[in-house]
Amino acid sequence: MERRTMIGAMIAAVASSAAGQTPAKKAGQAKGAAPAKRPIQLNCDLAVDPKQEDAFIKHFETVFRPVAQKHEGYIDLKLLRIDLQIRGNVPAGCRVRFSLTYQTEELRQKWIAHPDHEKAWAPMEAMLTDHNFNILVYDVY
Repeated sequence: MERRTMIGAMIAAVASSAAGQTPAKKAGQAKGAAPAKRPIQLNCDLAVDPKQEDAFIKHFETVFRPVAQKHEGYIDLKLLRIDLQIRGNVPAGCRVRFSLTYQTEELRQKWIAHPDHEKAWAPMEAMLTDHNFNILVYDVY
């Protein structure tokens, strides 16, 4: 059999076997089971004191993220520093976006109620020039 024909046959076989499966079956859920909740992502635009920005980032990378990764529900955590404003307004004084993804909002709430969170977050919060920042929670698709 020619290589192209064989590859085409393999792709067709995979497509036909997957066509009869619903997303729930593909994810290993039992028929009739409730669909899994989508993860959530929390975003905060933070006004970090420019003189302390390097210390803020270092604490985030060496303390906050490693502690957060140990807690149930953690998926991802990023600190984004603005590089270029193309369209729209950057909140006044905000150069850093904190972005946390968790399996559920309930598990995120459990994490922020834990003493580890307070110990890791307090030094970062002390480096902010504005403590009245927006906290937005999104469903992840």
